[in-house]
Amino acid sequence: MKRSFILGTAAALPFMALAGTAQAECGDLTIASMNWQSAEFAAALDAFILNNGYDCNAEVIQGDTVPTLTSMVERGQPEIAPEGWVDLVPEVIQSGLAEDRIVVTGDILTDGAVQGWWIPKYIADANPDLKTIDDVLARPDLFPDPEDPSKGAIFNGPAGWGGTVVTTQLFKGFGAEEAGFNLIDTGSAAGLDGSIARAYEREAGWVGYYWAPTALLGRYEMVKLDHGVELDMDEWQSCTSNADCDAPQKNDWPVDKVQTVVAKSFADSAPDEIMDYLSKRAWTNETVNGMMAWMTDNQAQGEDGAREFLRLHEEMWTEWVTPEAAEKIKAAL
Repeated sequence: MKRSFILGTAAALPFMALAGTAQAECGDLTIASMNWQSAEFAAALDAFILNNGYDCNAEVIQGDTVPTLTSMVERGQPEIAPEGWVDLVPEVIQSGLAEDRIVVTGDILTDGAVQGWWIPKYIADANPDLKTIDDVLARPDLFPDPEDPSKGAIFNGPAGWGGTVVTTQLFKGFGAEEAGFNLIDTGSAAGLDGSIARAYEREAGWVGYYWAPTALLGRYEMVKLDHGVELDMDEWQSCTSNADCDAPQKNDWPVDKVQTVVAKSFADSAPDEIMDYLSKRAWTNETVNGMMAWMTDNQAQGEDGAREFLRLHEEMWTEWVTPEAAEKIKAAL
């Protein structure tokens, strides 16, 4: 559930000399573009900014979470993974940090990657008392099952997804069946997306599993439900995320950390302004959802999304880079 590139001009002769030094120090590097849209956008943005703003020779390469982060720890390449879902490989990250082979510059997603149960914003606006899962379960009439309107419906993801397992367990733990709800198998990612699109077209009730960042949430405004309970990680590991557990309890859904990971060898040799950029470059799910929706609607690739982001959000990205780099990036657009 997750895929790409941009930056800056100097005004004074002293800076031109400095830029030459930065070029020599930056040199060649590779940036991992994972096989999902938000990571493609992030990698493309970093490449555009580093190449045009800081005279690097950055190349975007394809990667994926486990092989990319493992390679960074073992080989020091690629040099940058802009969107590392570090909670998926905690042992790799911990060993890499302990052995001083990688550094984490910060959270690229400031509010983390989120999963859970969502309702359309128009339903939340019309029913401001619907804040938690229990609140929704008390109103099956607002979320009728299309096949059996006497029941409410909770839409799940397709078989094989971790989020589908968790939603099934939470359905049991929160007593949704006893509250008058059916759990709907949407069959595929397209089926899940289609169920939200149809609900929006009719302004109908909908509640079910989804996640962010995604293009769909950039197109349709959805509100994530509070679980109304504290996260119990022991329960999460033993039962909430375990399909074989027969007696799941109410539980919260942990937020995944999504961070920028840099090979230590590059971090040690890179100019300070580059590492400063990588530590500042961050956004919310709302921002990246919007960019992914634009990319999807326009059948755009990562670099297209990066250029559009730079045009739309100058007030954001100019805070991440030096003034000289900002001018060079603007000139390159």
